[in-house]
Amino acid sequence: MDQMGNKIASRRKDLGMTQVSLADALSVTRQTVSRWESGTVMPDIDKIGDIARILDVTCDYLLKDKIEKCGLTAEKTIPSAISGLLLEMKGKKVRLDFCEEEEDLDLTGEICTVVDFEGNWIKVATHTKKGDFEKLIPISSIFSIEIVKEAE
Repeated sequence: MDQMGNKIASRRKDLGMTQVSLADALSVTRQTVSRWESGTVMPDIDKIGDIARILDVTCDYLLKDKIEKCGLTAEKTIPSAISGLLLEMKGKKVRLDFCEEEEDLDLTGEICTVVDFEGNWIKVATHTKKGDFEKLIPISSIFSIEIVKEAE
């Protein structure tokens, strides 16, 4: 926990941000940021993605001790096993099955192409009766992903 706090504090300072400005961007108090940085408490899981985005780091960087690269645009970040699998799906046709409360009516039953993946989000493109569109989807809303074989 202390390691994450050190990473948040260090990256915040590198970006020239104050605890107050980070707190404002995350809709929390300065004291909350201070407690994260001191290792007294850990950020709620739903805040970690926001912290990573604001500080331009990956969630893996914040959560894992052995990852040194921090920028989202860095070429040599170490993906988790799930991240590695999702990155391999880039450009492939898939059908997404959503968690009950998270069902996406635009994409349910549709075949999509995985455009990109970063951290907690996957970007897909699809053609529906409503037209062509791209959409960002939180990974947490997806129950399963079926890779669709191309017709020969």
